[in-house]
Formats: sequence, C-alpha cells, structure tokens
Amino acid sequence: MRRWWILVAACLVVAVAAPLGWWLTRPSASEGVSVTSVGAVPSPSAPSSAGPSSPSASPEPSTATSTARPAVPKVTARPATPEDDAPEAATNPVSLSIPAIDVRAAVDPVGVEKDGSMVIPRSVDRVGWYRYGPPPGAAAGAAVVAGHVDSKAQGPGAMFRLREVRVGDRVDVRLADGRTVRYEVVGKETLVKKRLPTERLFARDGAPRLVLITCGGPFVPELSSYRDNLVVVAEPVGGAA
Repeated sequence: MRRWWILVAACLVVAVAAPLGWWLTRPSASEGVSVTSVGAVPSPSAPSSAGPSSPSASPEPSTATSTARPAVPKVTARPATPEDDAPEAATNPVSLSIPAIDVRAAVDPVGVEKDGSMVIPRSVDRVGWYRYGPPPGAAAGAAVVAGHVDSKAQGPGAMFRLREVRVGDRVDVRLADGRTVRYEVVGKETLVKKRLPTERLFARDGAPRLVLITCGGPFVPELSSYRDNLVVVAEPVGGAA
C-alpha cells in the first residue's frame, strides 16, 4: 500500500503550472515555531459525542494562497494511504461561512498529486477540503480546509480575512445532504511553516474539530511566499442540523 508524505504548502506567490491546483512554496528559516497564539488550540483528545458518524481514515490535503498568483498555506501531513475509502458523498462539505468576518466560500473536495502535494482549487474564491480525512460533522478527527489568502491576478482570496477571526466566532459548514454543521472558534495560531505540528493538525482521531489553514505572517520576496501559516481551530456546537 503506497504511503505519501502530503505537503500542505502555505501561500505560494508564484503560480505553478498544475492543472488542478497550486503547489506550496518552501518555508523560510525559522519555521514551525509559534509566532502568535490566541486561545487554546487543542491537541487531539478523546472523541466527544458531538457530531454524526466518523469516516474511515484517508490522506490529507494542502492549501494555497499568494499575492502574485494563487498561493497555498503550507503544512506537511503525516503519511496517508490514498487507497483508503473516502467518506460518503452526502457528508461532503459544499460551503463554508464565518459570519463575523463576512467569509463565504464554496468548498471543493480535493486530493493529492502524485508527488504528494495537495490539489488546491484554482479559483481563490474557493477552498479545498481534504477528502481523505474526516468530513465536517464526523464523530472524531480533524476536518481540514485550506484556501488562498490572495492572488496578484485574482485579488483577495476566500481566506483573506481569516486573520480577523476571534475565539467564539461561529463557523457554519453546509453538507451536500443539506445539513449544516456549526462550529465555534477555540484557537488561532500563526506558525512558521517548516515545523508545523502536522500529526496534530491532520489527526483522524480524537475530539471532532475543524482546522482552517491559510498563509500568514510577513511576505518574503526572495521566497515569493508568506513566511508563516495561519491555523484556526474550531469545535462543533451540537450535531449537524
């Protein structure tokens, strides 16, 4: 069974000629270190009863964001097996909204390229949900969604205002079957890219949670990329309705 190291590259400023997505740029020297932290970004713990059924384990996706062209948020996930079954289509997320910061975006289920990089929606207005991981509303594990901060060609991306989110803000994810899963933001971190805690961010076990990733920190011209990744974690409030 093939195992891939999945790269969730953060905020690429140089466009890569990939037909289905953008690759992530390499991070700067001081990565993985927490630059700022607001609220408690939880580590995986025992799953709670909030939320519907949990899906089987699967690979994890990456994200992108940029100022010259769509860029991607960078994260390196643990080994994953593409052969694992993907969740039922009815549980796939189709849209995401954060009313407090006026964020609304369509959600595309995304996978990984042969080189292990995550496929990212070409349009900065859309975000990608890693379809090999738990879907929003699963009983356990992290549902990971990543998107562009901005693009020189397309302007501000779906995640442009994510940095403004506050602990306690609501996040609504609508599923393909018409149900909505509601989350509440519990923590926000800006992390240097290289040493991201990918085991924690992409964990398929533990309490159910939503992980949002995009680019953050200062822009580094020589890397054509942002230095950091912005990671927001939210926990479910009740089950899907």
